Amino acid sequence: MGKDYLRPDYIFESSWEVCNKVGGIYTVLSTRAKTLQEEMKDRILFIGPDFWKQEESPYFKEDKSLFAEWQWEAKEQGLKVRVGRWTVPGEPIAILVDFNPFFEQKNEIYGWLWENYGVDSLHAYGDYDEASMFSYAAGLVVESYYNHYLNKGQRVIYHANEWMCGLGALYIKSHLPQIGTVFTTHATSIGRSIAGNQKPLYDYLFAYNGDQMAGELNMQSKHSIEKQTAHHVDCFTTVSDITANECKELLDKPVDVVLPNGFDNSFVPKGAVFNSKRKAARKRLLEVANALLGESLDDNTLIVSTSGRYEFRNKGIDVFVEAMNRLLRDRELKKKVVAFIEVPGWVGEPRKDLQERLEKWRNGGNEKMSNSQSPLEVPQVTHWLHNMSHDNVLSMMKYYDMHNRKDEKVKVIFLPCYLDGKDGIVNMTYYDIVLGNDLCVYPSYYEPWGYTPLEAVAFKVPCITTDLAGFGLWANSEFGGRYGEIEDGVKVIHRTDYNYSEVADAIKDTVAKFSAMSQKEVDECRKAADKLSKKALWSEFIKFYHEAYDIALRKAQERCSN
Repeated sequence: MGKDYLRPDYIFESSWEVCNKVGGIYTVLSTRAKTLQEEMKDRILFIGPDFWKQEESPYFKEDKSLFAEWQWEAKEQGLKVRVGRWTVPGEPIAILVDFNPFFEQKNEIYGWLWENYGVDSLHAYGDYDEASMFSYAAGLVVESYYNHYLNKGQRVIYHANEWMCGLGALYIKSHLPQIGTVFTTHATSIGRSIAGNQKPLYDYLFAYNGDQMAGELNMQSKHSIEKQTAHHVDCFTTVSDITANECKELLDKPVDVVLPNGFDNSFVPKGAVFNSKRKAARKRLLEVANALLGESLDDNTLIVSTSGRYEFRNKGIDVFVEAMNRLLRDRELKKKVVAFIEVPGWVGEPRKDLQERLEKWRNGGNEKMSNSQSPLEVPQVTHWLHNMSHDNVLSMMKYYDMHNRKDEKVKVIFLPCYLDGKDGIVNMTYYDIVLGNDLCVYPSYYEPWGYTPLEAVAFKVPCITTDLAGFGLWANSEFGGRYGEIEDGVKVIHRTDYNYSEVADAIKDTVAKFSAMSQKEVDECRKAADKLSKKALWSEFIKFYHEAYDIALRKAQERCSN
């Protein structure tokens, strides 16, 4: 089928997260880059924002000799660009553009946008202006590069990610109609807002009017650019069937193709290295738990975690705490459990008392901490927060009287920082820590795709997710349409607007069941998780991108031949 597709000679892809690690889209782009770079050999160019003034992006390596002639010409045109390599597998070319000079033309740009596409920028606030100026600059970069190096005989794609890059896609559509435009919404801005504002999203989706809700939730401008981009590009896409439904109802536009998020597993360690890394991760997590709790939990302890952005309801952090609270009283639980909540909060500093205790312990050789050691004050958190009394996780634990007492079999620890290897307590990166888990739990309420469960299974960690996550739905489809069980590597729980309590029970029951499994059964679960992750590699999913490029290129051809 793929043989007849029109293939692009060049792809320009813009995103706020190119060389800028702030969320899941960074993972989408940076892991897919290798597959596209192998196909396109430096004819895939990523465009990102250049706001790295004081310090350089750790993910970008400048190369002044790349397109040197064009760089000089772009400068003459008033474009401040830096060209180099994105330091991810495949090392694709990245162009970073300084968008600040365009703020003085903001009103003219928004005027053009309103006259040509009816985009309402009047209600803009927050990050709307910044994203729009970047997107406009990205459009100018492509126009300048195209005019310097390319011609109408070449097939070119401009791929914009999220509402932040919509303006650039519309600019390209107007000024370079021969370029095929693709737009991917990774989550509709209005859908995320409805869910985040505690409104039921799914039961009422058919009845919501996107424009009306945007007015109610003060989201008019973001919703407007997203909707108009979706309607005007050559190929409109999203990342899962669940978000496709959202697009149809809230943006009044069905998607042309669903582009599921794949994974590049080249950085997952293999064989003996994997085993030693897993051992090191478990050792570190148990050290931190023991130092904080004054315990001597051993390697037989079940290590469970949840992670992701700190969206308390959307990511299901609330239901995770609820489930752990119920697990405290579950008679089926056969092991001690230490459950980590790894989401970045408003973090102040690493706890000095915990650092000191860890230091003392590590220097004191391998002897176990004595049971007589008392827990530290507030034994639920590893770093002090700026808002201790108003933090959702700590408040919920306090409400349920979850104080990690000695006699309790389930301990919950909040790790409220980015696991970048230098947080002051764990000092290991997320990917080095995740493989130490026995089980990962991601009971999302709003999750267009869900990289965290995909990453977990890639590291052979069985996980629990829901059918409100795109990944959960995809996993069910891989299991022949039935709901995944933990023996399949992924337990998929049915979740609705209103069954919070049942979801908490299902998590509790699954953890208890897992705690009673033999080593052989656990190994089977881990094997099944690994096997499922292989079906979600970019080598499997890139075909959907080829379909999207084909749709966009055919429309551009048609437009230019009329």
